[in-house]
This record gives sequence, C-alpha cells and structure tokens, in this order.
Amino acid sequence: MKLDRLYSVKEIAAIIGCEFVGEPNHVVTGINEIHKVEQGDLVFVDHPKYYDKSLNSAATTILIDKLVDCPEGKALIISETPFDDYNRLTKHFSPVIFQNGLIGEGAEISSSAMIYPNVVIGHNAKIGRNVTLYSGVVIGDNCILDDNVIVGPNSVIGHYAFYYKKKETGYDRMHSCGAVHLHRNVEIGALCTIDSGVSGMTIIGEGTKIDNQVHIGHDTVVGKDCLMAANVGIAGCVEIHNNVTLWGQVGCVSDVVLEDGVTVLGQSGVSKDLSAGKTYMGSPCDEARGKFREMAAVRKLPELIEKL
Repeated sequence: MKLDRLYSVKEIAAIIGCEFVGEPNHVVTGINEIHKVEQGDLVFVDHPKYYDKSLNSAATTILIDKLVDCPEGKALIISETPFDDYNRLTKHFSPVIFQNGLIGEGAEISSSAMIYPNVVIGHNAKIGRNVTLYSGVVIGDNCILDDNVIVGPNSVIGHYAFYYKKKETGYDRMHSCGAVHLHRNVEIGALCTIDSGVSGMTIIGEGTKIDNQVHIGHDTVVGKDCLMAANVGIAGCVEIHNNVTLWGQVGCVSDVVLEDGVTVLGQSGVSKDLSAGKTYMGSPCDEARGKFREMAAVRKLPELIEKL
C-alpha cells in the first residue's frame, strides 16, 4: 500500500506512540507485508526467526519488537506488539468505510459494462469496458476489472485476506488494505472467491479462465492464459506463470512457484515449486510419468508377494 504522501519515520512512530532508531526525516512511502515490500516501505517483524529476512529485505523501515543493529540507510520503529501496531497503521491510512448502497463512493464503471441485478461494487473500484457481472457478484473496494472481464453469479472478488496471528485470546486478523486486479479477457465462474492482497494486489493475468467454485488466496499472482477447473484451491502468495493448467480439485500450498506451461492433473496436491512444461499428479505431486510407473509397480505387488 502506497501512502498518500511522503511521511517521515518520526511521523509514523508518533501515530502508534513508539520510539524509533534512525534519522528523524527518514522517508516512509508505503506499508507492506514481507511478501510485497519495496524500497521505501515499512514492514513488521515480531519473531527472531524472521529478523534477518526483514532487516535485509527491500523495506527501508522495520517495525520490530527488539532493539537490534539498524542497517545503513534504514530505520527501526521499536514496538512491544509489532503486529498490532502494523494493524493500527494500516487502519489509520486505509480505514474500513461502511457502504450502504450497491455502488460505493468513487467507483468508476464503464457505460458499456453489463451489471446484472444485486451486484455490489465497492469504494473506488474500477470496472472497464464490456465487463459482465452476473447477479450476486461482489467486487471489493479498490478492485480493478479490465476490459471484457466476466464474473459469474455469486462470486466474490476482493474479500479480506485469510491472514491471522494466533494469540492467547484467539486469532487476530491482519487488516487487509490491498485489492484484486483482473486483467483483460479474464473469465471467472460462479461461486468463486478471490481474496484481496494483504497490502498489495492479488492478480489474475490476461486471458486466464477460471471454472466454478475456485478459491485463490491473498497476494497470489496468476499469469496469462491459465486454466483452472472446478474446486481448485490456491493458497496465498503463490506465483503461477503463463499457460498453466490446473485440473479439478488441485490444491496448492503457499509460497510456491508454478513455471510456464505446467499442467497439474486432478486432485493433486502441490507442495513445492514445479518446473516449466511438465505434467504433474499425485499428492504430494510429482512428474506424472514417474507416478504412473509407481502405480504400475503397486499393481504388481500382490503377485510378487504370492511368489515369496
């Protein structure tokens, strides 16, 4: 999430009542979680396991729960509860604004868009030319739908990210201030859910076609001309390149990469990066040719056991 202007670390620290380390005029231009940080961003970290990753990331301001050596050119904000203070900052700069009508404030909708009854479009959403939104569709705040996008009945584009911190009192949700961007000629089936990015964009690339009842998690990036059959489930922060095909009921864990031209056969579970141009199956999935050989070998086991 980019801020509305340049802020100093002194200003940001004052909002949450924390001390800081670094030049008072050190500039903060955005707030992002670790998967999306860029230079000028603020990121939070609250576990020693991730200190190095955060301190050495592109982020130039680190909201942290311990005083550590500050890398050159960066600043620290010291907080007893970085997760909570990060949420306070995102809610400060991107507050939830209640919507009591079908069209939110600041929404831009092309005159050529076909909007069926009972569609809800959030604040500042952008709906391009020849977009079709069937009944029951919900488009969240700040979402972008480029030209010729189709969204099937009762699909939800831009619901908040499934991102929680476990505490003694229960699970505390991270405030979502990102959105979803559906590029040109994307088609989304009925009853699909595409979650908003936590602080950036969940992206579906040009020409990708998605079947009914598919879920795509926060901050996932899908490339061009991909196909996803019914009941595919993609976790957050997955990177799917171009021309990838996922057949029915494929499940994919977070933080993996599916390279160009990958095909994953039905009911497979993706738990690792997949190399370009190959076909995979099974759970956990592996190259299909090897899996078929394994299946053939298993069929021969009863016969081999009888011979022992």
